[in-house]
Amino acid sequence: MTFAAMEDGRPILTDGGMGEALAGMGWRQPGSPFWSGRALIEAPDTVLGLHRDFIRAGADLIITNTYGVVRSFMADLGIEDRFRELNLRALEVARRAVDAEKRDILIAGSLPPLSDSYLPDEVESEDILAERYAEQAGILADGVDLFICETLTTVAETRASAAAAAATGKPVWIGWSLHEEREASLKDGTSVAEAARSVADQPVSAFIANCCTPEAVTRALPELIATGRPTGGYANTFAPIHAGNPTVGHRHDLDPESYRDHVARWLAGGARIVGGCCGTLPRHIALLRSLIDDGPPR
Repeated sequence: MTFAAMEDGRPILTDGGMGEALAGMGWRQPGSPFWSGRALIEAPDTVLGLHRDFIRAGADLIITNTYGVVRSFMADLGIEDRFRELNLRALEVARRAVDAEKRDILIAGSLPPLSDSYLPDEVESEDILAERYAEQAGILADGVDLFICETLTTVAETRASAAAAAATGKPVWIGWSLHEEREASLKDGTSVAEAARSVADQPVSAFIANCCTPEAVTRALPELIATGRPTGGYANTFAPIHAGNPTVGHRHDLDPESYRDHVARWLAGGARIVGGCCGTLPRHIALLRSLIDDGPPR
């Protein structure tokens, strides 16, 4: 599976929610956004196993477990000096998973929010973001096939992460966490169209929505398609998370079959990139693989 797949009309299937899968296995660290990165220190084989499970479920692309590997989070724990080491470890674990499964799988480097997720008011200035994103992208660049700048909620994050990723020469996908009440808008209220225009000077290969409800992706899909780039989404299974009030609650109506039905609507609407975010597990991805390969359930 390569980028040529989209040119042939075949959707690309991403993996599922690594962080929440780790949390379900006991790796959440209360009080620290670094918790998903902790598994890279204490249980890298667990991360490896989850990557392999997503590949076996049918994913065409896996995302490095670097979402929580953020300098400021690590500084709070006194381990900032391990920033480069843990980015490289995440990359090495992803590569081991791909090599072990002996399939042509893409590795995407995750460039995450550099402050707590879903809080656009806490995002730092674009200059600071640009420096920090450039550092992380530079560390990961040699080992990834592309970058996904994911769960972004502001134009500043969008511009800074896109520029840093594009400077490596690797393809860049932008993933926005969408507002749950304003249609086709980022969590800070910026429209998808405006956010896309903010990086018109960057070679962005795809615009997608991620880590928001499936319904938010569905509502935004026409505006995402209007950007003229390949698009789609990988949603979470959380109750709607509102900007400024990032309370996380799990839904009980998004089992794998229900989630598949949402994704079927995206594909019917023109999505070319689909998968899962927080709360989606290998069994969700397996159903999406069947959906893509066999068509919608009758």
